[in-house]
Amino acid sequence: MSDKSMAQFQTDVDAWIQAVGGGYWSPHENLARIAEEVGDLARLINHLHGPKPKKSSEAAQELGEELADIVFAIICLANSEAIDLAESLEAVIAKVWQRDRDRYRPPR
Repeated sequence: MSDKSMAQFQTDVDAWIQAVGGGYWSPHENLARIAEEVGDLARLINHLHGPKPKKSSEAAQELGEELADIVFAIICLANSEAIDLAESLEAVIAKVWQRDRDRYRPPR
């Protein structure tokens, strides 16, 4: 289990992009990459929990890796736009706690 912070992950991704990745893609290219990765996750979820069995010729996939592919692509977009994801995520969690605190409770 990793104990890295979101900031550390953003720094690690930035170091890789600067050293090996050839620079950040444009926001449109990053969004297309995120959509592609979400599609890969959707396909795997359909294989694991839906009616569509995996073809015997298809490579094995791991749910955690597919989720991490999405996070990596999101970090790339955030870094390219100078967004602190930890700060943004904290704000969203606070918003959801406030806005939806009673939304999913069964009626009394």
